[in-house]
Order: sequence, then C-alpha cells, then structure tokens
Amino acid sequence: MGRLEGKSALITGAARGIGAAIAERYVAEGACVAVADINLPQAQETAARLGSDAIAIEMDVANQASIEAAVDACATAFGQIDILINNAAIFSAAPIVEIECSDFDRVFNINVAGTLFTLQAVAKQMITQGNGGKIINMASQAGRRGEPLVAVYCASKAAIISLTQSAGLNLIEHGINVNAIAPGVVDGDHWDGVDAFFAKYENKAPGQKKKEVGESVPFGRMGVAEDLTGMAVFLASDEAEYIVAQCYNVDGGQWMS
Repeated sequence: MGRLEGKSALITGAARGIGAAIAERYVAEGACVAVADINLPQAQETAARLGSDAIAIEMDVANQASIEAAVDACATAFGQIDILINNAAIFSAAPIVEIECSDFDRVFNINVAGTLFTLQAVAKQMITQGNGGKIINMASQAGRRGEPLVAVYCASKAAIISLTQSAGLNLIEHGINVNAIAPGVVDGDHWDGVDAFFAKYENKAPGQKKKEVGESVPFGRMGVAEDLTGMAVFLASDEAEYIVAQCYNVDGGQWMS
C-alpha cells in the first residue's frame, strides 16, 4: 500500500520536469493526480503515460478564471482535493539596470500571484470538504539569497517562502498544512534557457555555466527532478501532520538553514 493511497492531488506545471516527476511518484504511491499545465497537449501525454489514475487539466496560473476552473475540474473528477503542489513557475535573469517592468510583472504574476491564488482556491475547496489537506509550494535556493543577475526570480522565490509561512500559520486552524520545498540547481530542459541567460550576460560559452554550477554542488552533481519526489511524498503524507509553515532545502548541500 502506497503512502498516499486514496489521496487526490492537483499539481501545477506538471506536464514536464519536476511537476511530472512528482506526479509519477504520487501515482506510484497510490494517489490520483491531476496533471495541470498551460500546455494541455503535453499534459495529456504525461497523464496518458501515468495511466488511469492521472488526468490532464488545462490551467494558466496567471488567470483567475483558469485557476478556479482547474480546481473545480479536479474536485469534480476525484470527489475532493487532498494535496496541492504549487509548481508552475518561470525563470528570468538580467542585470539590475536592464530589468523591465513587463518582465517583473510576468514573473511575479506566475510565480507569486499564481501560487497565492491557486493556494487560495484549493484552500477554499479543502475547507469546504472539512478534512484538512496538504499544500506544498515550490520555492528555491534562489529565495534564500540574492544573485547578481537573478534579482526578479530570487525575489519571487523569497516571496514564496514568506507566503508559505503566512499561509501555513493561517490555514493550520483548518487542518491544512502548508509547507515548501527549496530545490537547488535541477537539471532538465529548462536549463538550456538558464544557461543561455548566463552565456549572454557573463560571456560564457554555451554549456559552461551549467558545468560550473554542477561542479559547485557539494553532493557532486546537479539535482534531477526525481531527487525532489521523496520530500514531496513525505510532506503530503500523514507523517508530516505536525509540520507547519516550513521550507525544506533539497539541494545536495548548496544551502544550509
């Protein structure tokens, strides 16, 4: 019997990468999973690969109506929502003097407002259900400290850590545990874009930044999406009932707090 047997989960940004890896692990642990993503065809492919315990839902976390529709669709499909993983996010980088308002707005609309209002919609659903629940926000080591070229993204992830604390303290009265996971550098398709930012602003050859970053991790390599699934299962399980408003580093030793 899996550790999440009989539970249902909504995972945002789950068509690929970290979200897809968590969805796969959750299904293996006995949960039903809604693979929610702005890219519906890719979400459908992922859900089909995971089998009959997974469904695909189109969801744009920067759009309130889309959030509410996705939460309703998940609750209707499974009868309730027991777990939320707020995973959808985007990355941005630029020197301070080149940051544009439009880029700031885009990152904060998705990374911060998207997390807050998805959390809010699911919390309302959980309160109506009356059985509590588990909400897990994806923060980042970038939220623990500043980086010279990554001010907007770092600020957005620092906001996630703070939001997790406030929401955790507020919602535990309803039996809803809100916590966060702070990954370090995680390999995947998105790193092509991240590497391109640093190639541009640090005059590095393509692939050089990624190599340097991987070598700097005390564990000896960059993380992979699967490295995060154990913590995601634990925080969603009954074993984490007494954990409230915390942010756990899963980063190969890159940050200690």
